[in-house]
Amino acid sequence: MHLVYNSPQPMTQPLKLQEKPAIAFSREATVPLEPEGSQPPLKAFVNLIIALIAVSFAAIFIRYSTDDIGANATVFSRFVVFVLTFGTVRAIATLRQKSDTEFPSAEPPISRKQLILLVAVGAIATTSLVLWAMSLTRTSVANSVLLNNLTPLFTSLGGWLFLGQTFDRRFLLGLGIALGGAIALGASDLHLGGETLWGDGYALLSAAFLATYFLLAERLRDRFSATTILLWRCSVGLIILFPLVLLTEGGQFFPTTLSGWGAAIALGIICEGLGQRLLASSFELFSSSFISLFLLLEPPLSALLAWAIFGEQMGAANWVSLGIVSIGLYIAQSSDTATASMGDTPSDRKPEAPRLAESVASR
Repeated sequence: MHLVYNSPQPMTQPLKLQEKPAIAFSREATVPLEPEGSQPPLKAFVNLIIALIAVSFAAIFIRYSTDDIGANATVFSRFVVFVLTFGTVRAIATLRQKSDTEFPSAEPPISRKQLILLVAVGAIATTSLVLWAMSLTRTSVANSVLLNNLTPLFTSLGGWLFLGQTFDRRFLLGLGIALGGAIALGASDLHLGGETLWGDGYALLSAAFLATYFLLAERLRDRFSATTILLWRCSVGLIILFPLVLLTEGGQFFPTTLSGWGAAIALGIICEGLGQRLLASSFELFSSSFISLFLLLEPPLSALLAWAIFGEQMGAANWVSLGIVSIGLYIAQSSDTATASMGDTPSDRKPEAPRLAESVASR
């Protein structure tokens, strides 16, 4: 019996080491990435409705606050309440995650362009809020909220000029109907002279700044969470408002009455913490133009609240305009350009943020 020994064949292919997949950074080290499609459209619309109700009370709270302190101090105290409340919650959550995780994930650094956008968001949002508070001291709640919510005009114009956004005919038709309904709300009570004219002008300027804020916040949602954007917005606003309150309002930063403090706390928690956070979160699923269009429902709701609380008259035009705005919203919502790529991840969207950052930096 012969034993046959077969020598091993020489290796013709080099050994390959199994490579570990690269670690992908999430938008926030403290916020895990959500799976695609995890938030159904119905929940997104419910969040928008809750945000609408929360921000509709803002005019009422501002009216109460400006009876005690000035417009700048009203916005300053609102920001302080938000930063203390939600900043503390964020700090506690971050510390807990670091203590529970053996190897905490590193957060990607903020780029120069992102920093410019974050500072711009704070400055522009603060300007819009101060102008609106000044408006509410000079005109009716219905007129002020109406003009302040004409943001779709400025949002669509800005998106077309700076972001290359396009809108189909159905969206533009819905936009026109909704704007017509909003204008009809205050057409019978718009004053063309005196102190009220200044209030209307401040509200219109506030709408222009608010539209710019929407466009910037929509770009930042690809990288930051809603809470982070609002914390930056409020922190930058506090830095801007501190010297203004010292120079223009005698350094009275906070209310002195119980109703004033209640209004400040409500503005910081309900309007800023609940309403604005839900709005900022909605930018992941809806375009800035549709969100500003949806907020055209705010004037009828605020007018109803002003009638119930302050006795401001609300006629049939208010209810008719509510129906017209609702029809316009339905038409715009059913258009192809209303929602922002609900199945796409941020990396799949058009790289418009650098272009916007360059336009902001050049101003």
